[in-house]
Amino acid sequence: MAERTPLTRDIAARLRLPLTLTWAGLLAERLVRAFWPLWTLIAAVAAALMLGFHEWAMIELVFAVLAGAALGALVFTGLGLIRFRWPRRAEALARMDAALPGRPLAALADRQAIGAGDPASEALWHAHRARMVKAAARARAIEPDLRLARRDPFGLRYIALLGLVVALAFGSVWRVGSVQHIAGGGPAPTSGPAWEGWIEPPAHTGLPSLYLADLGNRFGVPEGSRVTLRLYGAPGALSVSETVSGRTEDVGVATDPEQDFDVTRNGTIAIDGPGGRKWSVTATPDARPSVALLAEGAKTTFDGRMSRPFRASDDYGVTGGTATFRLDLDRVERRYGLAAEPDPRAPLTLDLPMPITGDRAEFTETLVENLSQHPWAHLPVTLELQVEDARGQTGHSPPEQLTLPARRFFDPLAASVIEQRQALLWARSNAAEAAQILRAISHRPEDGLFPTSASYLRLRVILRRLEASIADGPITSEAQDEIAAALWDLGVMLEDGDIGDALERMRAAQERLSEAMKNGASDEEIAQLMQELRDATQDYLRQKFQQAERESGADQPDGGDQNRMQLTQQDLQDMMDRIQELIEQGRMAEAQQAMEEFQRMMENLRVTEGQRGEGEGQQAMEGLADTLREQQGLSDQAFRDLQEQFNPNAQSGQSQQNEGRSGGEGRGQSHEGQGGEGRPGQGGGGDESARQDGQGQAGALADRQQALRRELDRQRGALPGAGTEAGDAARDALDRAGRAMDGAEEALRDDDLAEAIDRQAEAMDALRDGMRSLGEALANRDPGEGQGQARGMDGGQQSDPLGRTPGQGDRAGTRDSLLQGEDVYRRARELLDEIRRRSGETERPEVERNYLERLLERF
Repeated sequence: MAERTPLTRDIAARLRLPLTLTWAGLLAERLVRAFWPLWTLIAAVAAALMLGFHEWAMIELVFAVLAGAALGALVFTGLGLIRFRWPRRAEALARMDAALPGRPLAALADRQAIGAGDPASEALWHAHRARMVKAAARARAIEPDLRLARRDPFGLRYIALLGLVVALAFGSVWRVGSVQHIAGGGPAPTSGPAWEGWIEPPAHTGLPSLYLADLGNRFGVPEGSRVTLRLYGAPGALSVSETVSGRTEDVGVATDPEQDFDVTRNGTIAIDGPGGRKWSVTATPDARPSVALLAEGAKTTFDGRMSRPFRASDDYGVTGGTATFRLDLDRVERRYGLAAEPDPRAPLTLDLPMPITGDRAEFTETLVENLSQHPWAHLPVTLELQVEDARGQTGHSPPEQLTLPARRFFDPLAASVIEQRQALLWARSNAAEAAQILRAISHRPEDGLFPTSASYLRLRVILRRLEASIADGPITSEAQDEIAAALWDLGVMLEDGDIGDALERMRAAQERLSEAMKNGASDEEIAQLMQELRDATQDYLRQKFQQAERESGADQPDGGDQNRMQLTQQDLQDMMDRIQELIEQGRMAEAQQAMEEFQRMMENLRVTEGQRGEGEGQQAMEGLADTLREQQGLSDQAFRDLQEQFNPNAQSGQSQQNEGRSGGEGRGQSHEGQGGEGRPGQGGGGDESARQDGQGQAGALADRQQALRRELDRQRGALPGAGTEAGDAARDALDRAGRAMDGAEEALRDDDLAEAIDRQAEAMDALRDGMRSLGEALANRDPGEGQGQARGMDGGQQSDPLGRTPGQGDRAGTRDSLLQGEDVYRRARELLDEIRRRSGETERPEVERNYLERLLERF
């Protein structure tokens, strides 16, 4: 058996560095295993102190935590000393030797025990040592095993280490030294105890924060206001008592340096101690919003568009509202198609239009919607309005009984078709009876019953589809809606007809008005018939203009009769206003005479190409301006929605810096401003209006963008100046605007508001380019083109000293000449800059500056 001997000097020198590293690793391994609870506790306490735990926690809790940490440190230190063993050099050498194959270090320390003096044995021994020397040369330092998973299965050391890293990154090491002030070991404060406090009213009130020290002993704040108090100085020198929050849980200690609570009722707030104060607080309740329908201004146009004004108010502002129509079944006259039991149908709910700019505490708006195609059209319903404030409180208007406003059909055949449509929508069980009546109407019709063969064939096609749906069993809801839509289109076609029908409707309206005046009808009935006459006249004029467009170039107006009276639309409007004025004054004989004169003028009316061309350019320019305003309003709404995504507490639509100037009237579920009636297609007007749900939803914005795109296509098709360089440039610009609108719509449907805003900006730039090119095309037209005569006056019209032509009808003048020039928009920007400059000059009179500010708000 071999005897142990020390390693040779050269081997020991070669192993000195790896042996030292292995010994150091062994030392670190034993220190970590023995003292890991101690350094975990130290890291956790240091992280809490650097993050300021002792600055906001209760003093009692801070003392308890520090005392527990000190006791734990003593216990963990004692346990670590018991477990720790200082590593010896032989242990490090044995660890290195165990990692080598054959344990060469132990073999080199052996001494030959037998065979000494025997040459063969000694040669074998030397060969063995040579192999062990080579093996020992591969010795390396052994890394320590610092894993503590068995001893720390919950990873407490990692949690403490993470907290320490966060504290080093976001906390402050100097906060650790402030513990001595908490414990009373630091210097006493020189200024004595002090306090400060704030009251933050709820965000929806829009009221500013209040500094408590600046308030008197009595004051009032809205319910829900947040009170924040901060106490400084020696702990316990100041305390807080209050009776305004009504708290029973989580009250905390009265001497806490930081205290927060909400004002929920009347009471007192007191700070006891040196320099303390006491306040009597009145909690002002948030009243429920109110809403009421207004009788004045309620009307229904010829095409069935309903306008219902309403007034809403709230102490801090209304956030939204709905209008709900419910069928009043008890008042329905149950006969014909309405005799059957109706199919279940949910109440009709529309969003109320809200002001985009201005104060919503009290406002008057108009609900505009066309409900002519609803199954309840012309049936008794109840209308109830509901508004809501920021706190979720609701206010209701008393239910009002009315007949659901809708389009009226005067043509007997059209009225019959619409009646069967309503019966079909009332109950699917009426399908067989409706098919039977439609077959009876279309069976061997009398001459003149159907104005065209196309209308007859369309009715027969609808009848076959209806009978085929019935043959397969009970009619489905999809087939019901499809056939109802086809019947509506047929009824409109039969009612509108051609220009002869329009003239006949106008004559019928005149006759009904004349009969009403002779029979002494009520003022309300006469006003309704007068409105029907206005609508019928507008429809007749529109079809006359369309006829003139179709016949242009074939039958040019005779220009020889220079004294022929040529009427403008404003002239007709003035004449109808005069008739209505005579009726209101009770001068029926004069009103009847005026009616007869009006009828003769309308029958002899000829629409000249010059008169039509005169209004085309201005109409196109105004239409594009409306489209631009609508697009600006959509872009502003998308921007506000984007702001709310990053700042949910922001009040949408309350900033004066992002007011949408969409122009137009309240439109059912999509309101874009005040004043004036919106045109169909203008971002939510008419039947294609996009309904906006609340403030700021991407789907409703996309629908409005789609409607605006369709209106732009219509305007481009009717754009004047075709064939000219400027006119073609205007059309190209509108093409670019249309493509940008398509991109904006796609982005809105993908809820990518940032991309939608960029595309909308491109659309607005292209619209401005198109309007500029259109202005140039109109300015370069033949000066004699589009000139007409008004009120039977010969020759051209004289201009006033400012270059404006005299007004038409009762208007003081027109602004046509003001729109001419090389760059009307550059001139408009210059005027706007001049208004801004003058409004900023404080030396100007206050009345003038107020007027300039109103101009800036308007434009």
